[in-house]
Amino acid sequence: MAEAQHHILVVDDDDQVRRMLRRCFEDEGYRVSEATDQAGVNAALAGDIDLITLDLNLGGTDGLTIARAVRQSRDLPIIMITGKGDMIDRIVGLEIGADDYIAKPFHLREVLARVRSVLRRAGPRSERAPAVSAGTRIGFDGFALDVDRRELSGPDGAEIRITSGEFDLLVLFARHPHRVLSRDQIMDLLKGHDWAPNDRSIDNQIARLRKLIEADSDQPRLLKTVRGTGYSFTPKNLTP
Repeated sequence: MAEAQHHILVVDDDDQVRRMLRRCFEDEGYRVSEATDQAGVNAALAGDIDLITLDLNLGGTDGLTIARAVRQSRDLPIIMITGKGDMIDRIVGLEIGADDYIAKPFHLREVLARVRSVLRRAGPRSERAPAVSAGTRIGFDGFALDVDRRELSGPDGAEIRITSGEFDLLVLFARHPHRVLSRDQIMDLLKGHDWAPNDRSIDNQIARLRKLIEADSDQPRLLKTVRGTGYSFTPKNLTP
C-alpha cells in the first residue's frame, strides 16, 4: 500500500478516465483530487499535492500550458498521460519538465509502477526545493548562469569557459534541483539541442562539469551520482 500522505492530482477532461484513475490510486492508499482545467489545477495546488497525472489534450487548456504554469511555481512531479502518439509532443512535454510520459491506452499496473518510481525519485515533500523558472539568470552556491548570454560565472565573478553541451546540461540540472535524473531522462530532455547526447557523452560532460563547479571533482558536493539510477544536482542555495 502507498504511504497515506501521498496526494495525487488527476487532471483529465474525460470523466471515465478520472474515475478509473481515482479508483486505482485510492485502492493503493493514495489520496486523490481531480481537475479538468487550469482553474481546477490552481485550486488543487493550494493544498499538499505530491504528484500530478496530466492529460496533454484537454478540451479548454492544453496540458503543456498547464505543465509550464506548474513548473514556474512548484517543483512537483508530473506524469503526462495522453492519447497522442506524436513524438514531438512527448519531447516538448519532457523539456517543459514532465517526469514521465504514458500513452493511452494504458495498463493501470504500468501507471502505478511509474507513479511509485517518480515519487521515489522526488523524495519526501519536505526535502523538495522550489522550482526554478525558465528565467534568464540562475544562481547557485556563488555561481551564476546567464541563460540568454550562455555564460557561467564563478563565485569570484570571473567568467568560466564552458562548452555548449556542458552549459545545456548544467541549466537542465539547475531547473530540476534535488531530483534524480536518469540518463534516459537527460537524453530525452536534451533532444533538440545542438549536440546529440548519449550515455557516454552525458557521463563525460558531467565529469567535465564537476571540474568546473566542484571544489573537489573526485568528491562532488553539487552534482552527485546516485548509484544505479542517475545524477542529482544538490546546491545549498538556488535562486532563479
